[in-house]
Amino acid sequence: MTNFKKVMLFCHRWLGFISGLVVFIVSITGCIFCFQDEIQDAMHSYRTVENTGKPYVQPSQLVATVKKAYPKGSPDYIYYFGTERPAAVLVNTGKEGFDYVYLNPYTARITHHEKPQTNFFIIVEYIHLYLLLPPAIGKWVVGVAVIIFVVLMITGIILWWPKRKTDRKRSFTIKWGGRWRRVNYDLHNVLGFYATSIALILAITGLAIAFEPVSRAIYNMANLGKVDYKTEVTEPKSDSLKQAGVAAKPVIDLAFAYARKNVPQAEMFLIHNDPAVSGAIGVGAYAKSMHYSHATGFEFDKYNGKLLKAYIYDKKSAGLKLNEMNYDIHVGQIFGLTTKIIAFLASLICASLPVTGFIIWLGKRKKAKTKSKPTRAVSHRKTHRHLQTGQ
Repeated sequence: MTNFKKVMLFCHRWLGFISGLVVFIVSITGCIFCFQDEIQDAMHSYRTVENTGKPYVQPSQLVATVKKAYPKGSPDYIYYFGTERPAAVLVNTGKEGFDYVYLNPYTARITHHEKPQTNFFIIVEYIHLYLLLPPAIGKWVVGVAVIIFVVLMITGIILWWPKRKTDRKRSFTIKWGGRWRRVNYDLHNVLGFYATSIALILAITGLAIAFEPVSRAIYNMANLGKVDYKTEVTEPKSDSLKQAGVAAKPVIDLAFAYARKNVPQAEMFLIHNDPAVSGAIGVGAYAKSMHYSHATGFEFDKYNGKLLKAYIYDKKSAGLKLNEMNYDIHVGQIFGLTTKIIAFLASLICASLPVTGFIIWLGKRKKAKTKSKPTRAVSHRKTHRHLQTGQ
């Protein structure tokens, strides 16, 4: 082995020890989360509703219903998930945190409510993102482990890549008929190789979700540095001093109607009315239900309903489109069930790599000890013979 590969092996081994447990946890939780929509749909009846063919009730009516149930709550976010899915309102209850309230979008009747921290998949998501540590600490622990894992994948390819062309066919297959240690070795190397490209995409999109500088770097690279990020994404603010010309109808209703009229093909809508964000009311119109890419957005003055800014999908820069795809790419839903299965399998392989790698290390350590024992025995026999013969 060359000195270069010895250095690569040293880095691969010890970086694996440092990050292995975190990589295992993050990968396993990623596997579980991949099919969370499908699993929850099968488990919970409140996640589906009958499409009556009637128009949706107005957002203001959903808010009024929720306000009766939560008089002191602030219904800041309103979701219309789709024609056969419920509407939902995220209520800020102050010190008690947030509640999700699900309603029938055709009748405004409350069908279910829950605190996010009691939902199994939300817990899985928080483990995935923060290891249940405080977010400011947890995201750095996970982020550093993911960066180390990227280095491990690169060093692993360097160490494993066969020198001779004649060895490549053998190196790309798992020898299922071999001894279990050989099978474990192949599982680590061969599966690691096949999963690397997908794992790199999952790692980079995960880092982009957690860290704005990574997201900004992707934005700038896709746009070749020609588009100003702040100009494109900065949300407008309504002027609280200019309350003249108050809208005749609730602005959230006007905003929702405008979005439905101008993006009639959209399946899902998200309305934000959080005064802490900008004072404006925004509506996001999404092409597919439960998918968060391919969105067109509108911002309205909170007092008179005037359109302040439009984020038309077709007019967005390539960088912004790519940023908005981060979540759908990361969870594997960007192209439907096929990519979900690919993301699931890649995450499962990533979870196995620290385990198979540790077994390889244990095997080599045990083999080194076994080799050292005969050497000590031979030395002992030679010394004993020397004492007997006096030679």
